[in-house]
Amino acid sequence: MSIFDTLASSFGETPSEGNTGASAPGGLIGAAVDFVNNQPGGLQGLIQRFHQEGAGEIVESWIGNGENKEIDPQTLHNVLGSGPVAALAEKAGMSSEQLTGLLSMVLPGVVNNATPNGELPADGKLDASHVMGSLGGLAGLFGK
Repeated sequence: MSIFDTLASSFGETPSEGNTGASAPGGLIGAAVDFVNNQPGGLQGLIQRFHQEGAGEIVESWIGNGENKEIDPQTLHNVLGSGPVAALAEKAGMSSEQLTGLLSMVLPGVVNNATPNGELPADGKLDASHVMGSLGGLAGLFGK
């Protein structure tokens, strides 16, 4: 299995089956969407946590129309907290380090695509199938 196949399976996609980016939400993306949706306040609550942890400028770049700022895995771990990271890592079937590494690469694209024109979802909840559809699969997560 190639590294791309490994990454894709983490996102609930199967590139070896001719994936077109229209796969069912699952894997890491589904777990990430569930995590955001289960935050007090949904996406707004998560954004507030970024601000509280000194990473507000980073998350705000994901919401706006400009370039998405990168976030390093350790900063993301600090924002999310050790307990939630461990729980999400277990749900995704990987270590906490792997999870924060992957999330640091894909979360900017997920938030960006869930907030078109800088507008947050009214109820603060993300729709995994909408996020994956608007991203066009793995390439969209990485801005390709």
